[in-house]
Amino acid sequence: MASAHMPDDFYELVSHHLPPERPVGPRGGRPRIGHRVVLRVIWFVLATGCRWEDVPQEMGCSGRTAHRRLRAWEELGVWDRLHADLLRLLRQADKLDPGLVIVDGVIVRAFGGGEGTGPSPVDRRKKGSKHTLLVDRHGVPLAIRTAGANASDHTQIIPIVLDFPKVGGKPGRPKELPDEAYADRGFDSDPTRGILRWLGIQPHLGRRGSPHGSGLGKVRWVVERTISWLKGLRRLRVRYDRLGVIQEAWNTLAASVICFRLLHEDAA
Repeated sequence: MASAHMPDDFYELVSHHLPPERPVGPRGGRPRIGHRVVLRVIWFVLATGCRWEDVPQEMGCSGRTAHRRLRAWEELGVWDRLHADLLRLLRQADKLDPGLVIVDGVIVRAFGGGEGTGPSPVDRRKKGSKHTLLVDRHGVPLAIRTAGANASDHTQIIPIVLDFPKVGGKPGRPKELPDEAYADRGFDSDPTRGILRWLGIQPHLGRRGSPHGSGLGKVRWVVERTISWLKGLRRLRVRYDRLGVIQEAWNTLAASVICFRLLHEDAA
């Protein structure tokens, strides 16, 4: 998952959503660095987890330039459109099932704090963030949300379910919400079950204190695999960026990279 080299096919998908390249003005001047070069650096930082300042000069673009472009493209909605495009292609290829979703979370350390951080209950109350993932039955990442590490799981499940994307690619109207939702004991909450049922979603949430062997793990294991893929993209393993807009860009880009890999896994 963590190859530092961006595939050409990935750029071809992204390029349809990027703003037009800015031409050199009539008075000349230094040409603007091309989108392909910048995206190659963004991919490199995502895969390796290196600091912006440590991007090798021979890549043709400074880390700070790539950082500015990452934020600008997030604010233009580039990463959201890319993710939606990949979900559509996965559904066309019968590699996505929007009828069933699984939810789980992972806590990462956040050096320097920042937006969407809090004291971690598993790391001596050091600053951290919790990434909550929504995936389909195949492990395709449908949505990722980031909150403080001290956020309770049961407070995150409804917002992430409401982030459920409307995925086209098949005849008929895209689903507004899934039919079933699975989650482990950390999400145990009767009010949450009531809200999910009110939304028309059948909840399958593990209950605290119940014995193992309920069978939920036969469905839920795919979200654990997707979390391992997410952490394989090293920029998501530890949080360095303080700004929420940058973290949201990383979340959606990471989900897009995983979708891209799943789309091309048969050809790998």
